[in-house]
Amino acid sequence: MDAKARNCLLQHREALERDIKTSYIMDHMVGDGVLTVAEEEKVKNEPTQQKRAAKLIKTLLTKDDHSYISFYNALLLEGYRDLAALLHGAVPAGPSSSGKDSLGGVTSYVRTVLCEGGVPQRPVVFVTRKKLVNAIQQKLASLNGEPGWVSVYGMAGCGKSVLAAEAVRDHFFLESCFPGGVHWVSVGKQDKSGLLMKLQNLCARLGQDEAFSQRLPLNIEEAKDRLRLLMLREHPRSLLILDDVWDPWVLKAFDNQCQILLTTRDKSVTDSVMGPKHLVPVESGLGKEKALEILSLFVNMKKTELPEQAHSIVKECKGSPLVVSLVGALLRDFPNRWEYYLRQLQNKQFKRIRKSSSYDYEALDEAMSISVEMLREDIKDYYTDLSVFQKDVKVPTKVLCILWDMETEEVEDILQEFVNKSLLFCDRNGKSFRYYLHDLQVDFLTEKNRSRLPDLHKKMITQFQRCHRLPALSADQEDCMYWCNFLAYHMASANMHRELCALMFSLDWIKAKTELVGPAHLIHEFVEYRHILDEKDCAVCESFQEFLSLNGHLLGRQPFPNIVQLGLCEPETSDVYQQAKLRAKQEADAGALYLEWINKKNIKNLSRLVVRPHTDAVYHACFSEDGQRIASCGADRTLQVFKAETGEKLLEVKAHEDEVLCCAFSADNQFVATCSVDKKAKIWNSGTGELVQTYEEHLDQVNCCCFTTGSRHLLLATASSDSFLKLWDLNKKECRNTLMDHTHPVHHCRFSPDDKLLASCSADGTLKLWDVKSANKVKSINVKQHLLSSAEPQEDTEVIVKCCSWSADGTSIMVAAKNQIFLFAIHTSELRAAVHTGHHSTIQYCDFSPQSDLAVVASSQYCVELWNMESCLKVADCRGHLSWVHCVMFSPDGSSFLTSSDDQTIRLWETKKVCENSDTVLKQEIDVAFKDSEVMILAVDNARHLQLISGKTSQIDYLAEAQVSCCCLSPDLQHIAFGDEDGAVKRILAHSPRGEK
Repeated sequence: MDAKARNCLLQHREALERDIKTSYIMDHMVGDGVLTVAEEEKVKNEPTQQKRAAKLIKTLLTKDDHSYISFYNALLLEGYRDLAALLHGAVPAGPSSSGKDSLGGVTSYVRTVLCEGGVPQRPVVFVTRKKLVNAIQQKLASLNGEPGWVSVYGMAGCGKSVLAAEAVRDHFFLESCFPGGVHWVSVGKQDKSGLLMKLQNLCARLGQDEAFSQRLPLNIEEAKDRLRLLMLREHPRSLLILDDVWDPWVLKAFDNQCQILLTTRDKSVTDSVMGPKHLVPVESGLGKEKALEILSLFVNMKKTELPEQAHSIVKECKGSPLVVSLVGALLRDFPNRWEYYLRQLQNKQFKRIRKSSSYDYEALDEAMSISVEMLREDIKDYYTDLSVFQKDVKVPTKVLCILWDMETEEVEDILQEFVNKSLLFCDRNGKSFRYYLHDLQVDFLTEKNRSRLPDLHKKMITQFQRCHRLPALSADQEDCMYWCNFLAYHMASANMHRELCALMFSLDWIKAKTELVGPAHLIHEFVEYRHILDEKDCAVCESFQEFLSLNGHLLGRQPFPNIVQLGLCEPETSDVYQQAKLRAKQEADAGALYLEWINKKNIKNLSRLVVRPHTDAVYHACFSEDGQRIASCGADRTLQVFKAETGEKLLEVKAHEDEVLCCAFSADNQFVATCSVDKKAKIWNSGTGELVQTYEEHLDQVNCCCFTTGSRHLLLATASSDSFLKLWDLNKKECRNTLMDHTHPVHHCRFSPDDKLLASCSADGTLKLWDVKSANKVKSINVKQHLLSSAEPQEDTEVIVKCCSWSADGTSIMVAAKNQIFLFAIHTSELRAAVHTGHHSTIQYCDFSPQSDLAVVASSQYCVELWNMESCLKVADCRGHLSWVHCVMFSPDGSSFLTSSDDQTIRLWETKKVCENSDTVLKQEIDVAFKDSEVMILAVDNARHLQLISGKTSQIDYLAEAQVSCCCLSPDLQHIAFGDEDGAVKRILAHSPRGEK
């Protein structure tokens, strides 16, 4: 061995011996041919982990440079990047680290890239399906480095994931097509909260070296934008693999001009996204010869030597790779039981009592049942314990160590037996192993152990409570993220309602969870388990939900705010306040400092009416033209109509076959239009719910619909992701005009107050105006150029113009893009005003008041804001929603406005009341003086006027009316000094506001 390499090993010997686990390191070295099986056995015979590591290092010191390189690569592949870094400087010049090795013909370069990208390893027994692998590679290569989608589709259990992983396990293919790497995401069946967690994890993985990686994205919009920048700037020419995609809406979060390979059961999932799309069908199962080959590998026989029963077993397995592998693993242990296992499969003794999933494989049920029965008696219960884990979740070894109260090595030995029998899968990408079940196996275990599930979940909680205390949870702990994400799920599933309430109503838990993953998932859990949490006291639940909604924009930020101090700002009747005050008193005894709000009054809920007409997210709500009714629609596919005064339901219609994205009343109030992901727009009688018309000409989902503002001749406009707008006469089936000029999905459209123009905005970064009569384009305004700074090149940035709204006089139009609002003059296209709402928010929707310069804006921080577009100043914040606000809409007279949210609620706000409660905002220029029991605050408000406020009584004296820029108060509370914007410094008597200067 090279002297430098040898000295480096000796120098870092102690660290290596202390930290490494030798078994998997040696697997790589034996595969590379630098360690013999006999040498491996000598290492394994040592009694402790540290002695095994010492023996391996001692053996390595007797070898050559190639052995050092193999050891270095093994450290990288097994996640010991810190230890590999110690050895990096002494790697000898010699055999390339990306040259061929003997482990399955896969190079070290490929193994490293796939390991870093989280790509699953090959199954225990693997047979190639070269034709399908080549087809996937050809489709990926045809993207030619440009954004696009390749879908591998087929029935569950047909081997799609294995094929996707195998397609990138090719040195030349990776180097030539995806030199930026490969990034694997196990998607599965997700709701929006679960998808956000997946996106957060991916962004953290991709952005480890980025400054903003310290703060996780707090919503899907922010995560999508973060992912786009990371893929474009940090990981160009890389491949994103999305495994097991169920729903089309999920793909929109990854529609970021990337190259994407996905596996799915539904080949139409990519219909909702843009770009080139290619399909690779996977036949329903393995062919007979491939299935026999798998069996032959398991039993170590030639295919021609297999007994006659092998052919019958393959037939019973119906080509499922998973079922064939389960039977093969059984035969490897008992090679003389061909007849017995065939008979068991044919008897079909195991039947599911209830079919809870979309899968219905009798062969799988039989194979799983036999495999579990053949496990050793002392480990059967351990496999049953796995019933509590959810689909598409990889469980760290440490979680199972806690569950079973065992050392890591003992747990890994048990789990390896399950892996060897194809009953479990292992992800070895990293220092810590993670284990997961196939969806079909989860279904089997759930059905088989349904009556025992509550007790199994209770066991999880009991063991967790024995080992962990909530304030002690730390991101450094291997199992921490698992407990943060699934502790509430296990408690709810165990029917431990009291413990769940104690958890969710704990400031410690809120702090621990939001510090790690932000508030979104916690808010989702409050909604999901509301029926349990309300059992204790619905007022307590509401106080904690309101606390999260008011402070969600702060939680998850860096530096993390003091949650006890936040709790002390809550109303004194709130349980959050009571808990925070108790904690503050305890910590004050230890020297901590907290501030009490001594003149605090109960915080008013500014929303006049809150209704929950839907069972899922509410995407849109609008007023009728007379302001008496409200129509709403959402993810539950329904249209609802209810009274604006009381919330009384008037109408419920199952409107579409997919999510309903928008609804609109006609000017005469007779009709309501809806449009949907199902590519259709429909017209309904607003009183009876009768279907009047269905329009089906769009090629993609219809994002927006709106009627002309006058009732003389009603027209409907629709905007779609197919990049087209269409105009429809209500009495005709075919569209009157198709408006074509946008190059990307059209998100929103609105008629001008005089109905002469139609405005549209799109993901192509433009606002376009169309003449309604001729259907010709009048002008196009490039919003993108107004948004981007010179430091952010246009070609690097996607700008989606989300919505548009006309001023009451029709001379201006407002649009929203990213975190800014722009106001353009219609006739000159001049930019009249621009409002920047905040660095960390994305505007979801905006609407102009029909009676004033006010604009209402929905931001991604669960907040609604009112802005004065004349002064470009924020007038009010409206907090109360617990999740994303999708839509805001003024009433026809501007006296109130609606907000609709992912939290399934619609809130009605009175404009005047909201403004009055927020009309005066204190600036940062303040001074405070304490004398005896007096507390006086001198402050400058948003109108630059001076206020003297009594801290005890809240009495306010308005002093100078000049444009004040700074101020101070004398210690004796007698004199006030302030700086004017004209450059003068003035002094007045505190108790004689108009007194001497």
